Amino acid sequence: MKRALITGGARGLGAATATRLRADGVEVITVDRAGDVDEVVDITDERAITALATRVGTVDILINSAGIVGPNMPLLDTTTDDWRVTLEVNVLGTVGMMRAFIPGMVERGWGRVVNFASMAGKDGNPNLAAYSASKAAVIALTKSAGKELATTGVLVNAIAPAVIATPMNDSTAPDVLAHITSLIPMKRVGEASEVAELVAWLGSERVSFSTGAVYDISGGRATY
Repeated sequence: MKRALITGGARGLGAATATRLRADGVEVITVDRAGDVDEVVDITDERAITALATRVGTVDILINSAGIVGPNMPLLDTTTDDWRVTLEVNVLGTVGMMRAFIPGMVERGWGRVVNFASMAGKDGNPNLAAYSASKAAVIALTKSAGKELATTGVLVNAIAPAVIATPMNDSTAPDVLAHITSLIPMKRVGEASEVAELVAWLGSERVSFSTGAVYDISGGRATY
C-alpha cells in the first residue's frame, strides 16, 4: 500500500484529495496547522517539519496543497510583512516539506510529488501580487526539482487551478473573485473533486514520463 502525506489537508482541495486517494486504497496522512487532521503542524516551522518526518517516517506521495491567499490589495499598499507571511507558507513551506520527505523517496527509487500552484502564478491576478508571485515561485521550484530528480524515480509535477469552490476563496474580495471567474471560458468555478481527480492521477504509477510539468485545471482559462 502506498502512503501519501497531504499538507493543507483539513479542508478544501487538501481534504478532497485525501478522500480521493483513500478511495484508491492509499494510506493518507493529513497535515495542517489546525483542524481535524492526523498531524497538526505549522509548515513554516522547520523544526516542526523535521519532527513530523521523524514521527511519520517514509511516504511515497507528497501533496503540497497548503497555501494562503495573502493580502487582497493593490501592490503599492502591501507591506513587507504581508509578503513575508505569504511566501513563508506558499513557498518555504513547500520547500521544507520537499526537503524532508523526498530523500526517502530517492532512497527507495520511487516517489510522486504534486505541488499546488495556481493560474495566478502564470497570469498574475490584480490585487493579489504576493499570492501570484508565490505561485509563480512554486512553478519554477517544481520545474527545477523535476529536472534534478529526473533519473531517481521521483516525479515532481504541479497543478495550476483557476478558481475552485473552496473555503480558501471565502476570504477573497468579491470583486477580485468575480474578475478571475469571468476569465474562465466555461463560465463557472471548478469543484474540489475535479482537482482531486487530477492530483490522484499525478500521484499514481499511471504517470511515468512526466516531471517538472505544470497541469492546468482552469476551465479553459490557461493560454500557455
